[in-house]
Amino acid sequence: MKGYLTNTILDKETVMAYYRQLWQIERTFRITKTDLKVRPIYHYKRRRIEAHICIAFAACKLYKELERQLEVKKCGLSAEKALDILKTIFGLTITLPQSKENKLMLLDKTEEQKKLLALFS
Repeated sequence: MKGYLTNTILDKETVMAYYRQLWQIERTFRITKTDLKVRPIYHYKRRRIEAHICIAFAACKLYKELERQLEVKKCGLSAEKALDILKTIFGLTITLPQSKENKLMLLDKTEEQKKLLALFS
């Protein structure tokens, strides 16, 4: 099977690689719309437009890195599930009276939360 992209003749393997890349791009757009809830917003000033794009790009990049790390660590969690677990972790920051050092104390972690936190500590 040969495919055509503009005037170039491509073999089946190259055509399949292009479709895989397109699938990844479309999946990333779906993630930004659903999981990250990025929506178009009309901004009047150039710097706000650039900031909006930058924040959306950074959020997408962080999500993809979380996805990659979870796969590398073979934990069996999707990025969406990991984020749902992380949203349930609460903590307190206390200042020690003598040293004035700030300490973060996480509150009553579930087994699911502990396993996820252990992956990244």
